[in-house]
Amino acid sequence: MTRHRKRRKLKADINVVPYIDVMLVLLIIFMVTAPLLNLGVKVDLPKSKAHTLEQKKDSLVVSIDRDGKYTLNIANAGAQDIRLDDLDAKVRAFHDQNPDAAVYIAADGALDYQKIMDLMTLLQGAGVEHVSLMSKPAHAGDAKQGNR
Repeated sequence: MTRHRKRRKLKADINVVPYIDVMLVLLIIFMVTAPLLNLGVKVDLPKSKAHTLEQKKDSLVVSIDRDGKYTLNIANAGAQDIRLDDLDAKVRAFHDQNPDAAVYIAADGALDYQKIMDLMTLLQGAGVEHVSLMSKPAHAGDAKQGNR
């Protein structure tokens, strides 16, 4: 009795499943790390129970850190350090092109109030009519600790 062995056909296709797995892992890594890459100035914003405003597409954010250094972020194009003397011209030019754009001030909570008022006066002189102050949302646990 002779045995007949069936010959298996060789597969000539490329197995792409491992490549898809690697691609999905890389996609997840980039999705997780991309929000962490926001570069900017560290500002310890004061906490508030104010309601969140709708952020318009074009916005201008002026940040003041604890040392009183100014940073300008125009329409999410990236933050740049700026002197107070140069800030007036930049804000005026941006406001002339985008009169309806939102203007925000992000000032450190430990900053002297006079610096914030000086900045608001400068913005008013540049033609900005509405300025919003940024804050961190206050959590219920934070409010209880602050009353102690």
